[in-house]
Amino acid sequence: MEKIKVFCPATIANVSCGFDVLGLALDSVGDEMTVRKTADKGIRISKIIGQDLPMEAEKNVAGVAGLALLAKSDYDGGFEIEIDKRIKPGSGIGSSAASSTGAVWAMNELLGNPFSKLELVQFAMEGEKLASDVAHADNVAPAIYGGFTLVRSYEPLDIIPIPTPSELYATVIHPQIEIKTSDSRKILKTTISMQQGIQQWGNLGGLVAGLFQNDYDLIGRSLHDHIVEPIRSILIPAFDDIKANALKAGALGSGISGSGPSIFALSKGEETAKQVAESMKKTYQNIAVDFDIHISKVNSQGVKKIA
Repeated sequence: MEKIKVFCPATIANVSCGFDVLGLALDSVGDEMTVRKTADKGIRISKIIGQDLPMEAEKNVAGVAGLALLAKSDYDGGFEIEIDKRIKPGSGIGSSAASSTGAVWAMNELLGNPFSKLELVQFAMEGEKLASDVAHADNVAPAIYGGFTLVRSYEPLDIIPIPTPSELYATVIHPQIEIKTSDSRKILKTTISMQQGIQQWGNLGGLVAGLFQNDYDLIGRSLHDHIVEPIRSILIPAFDDIKANALKAGALGSGISGSGPSIFALSKGEETAKQVAESMKKTYQNIAVDFDIHISKVNSQGVKKIA
């Protein structure tokens, strides 16, 4: 192949109790990218539609991730990238991760797949580092692997794919404000109490066990964040009301998507996910906050070829 077009999924990171280690990929929202081989070396971004982002490869997360792959490749040429940016930066659903993973996944396909999924995550993490000053993998890992993923370790990098119950749906509402990941990290505490740690570890273990066992009640009981959410939620309009109303509508649990401002809820079944979406809409309509909303199955494939 000389050219490929790919779908790059949005993602929910942290998933309440898994700060920087847990994430999932969405099926109904994402970017599209077209990548071509070129005779000229390096990365050239020739078109970006949908958002005002840097065209220079060294200043764009897709370019930085792609350059990281090229540095490890024996390919003599380069790549041209077109980005149809459908995930708004600062939305909390993995905008930078979609661009980073889409670029390296597509390039790897065009080169005959010389790199493993784990290596692609490492390349994509360089894009995340440009975006947020931290090379975190909780968005790029599910975007590459699909489904839920656990980052068991960063040094060395160890990614564990986790099975997804078949009836699990996500509802995500994005209030039309921007919260940069780099800014939202600055307000976090650098230490936690032993009690907070014990609560968080228990919930993370419970959530992973619930996913493996298809135990929706256990999933719901485990979707609690005692460390990050109490701090970051103050930046999000009507967060407590959105969360409370989602639970009343039948959600298993709810929390901040990534660094916010998007709020996610997980539900058993599409109908419940739609009821949760209606409850979220009403909450923001009552206080005149503009928003986007998405209902999605968990994407089991990750980045995928569409042309």
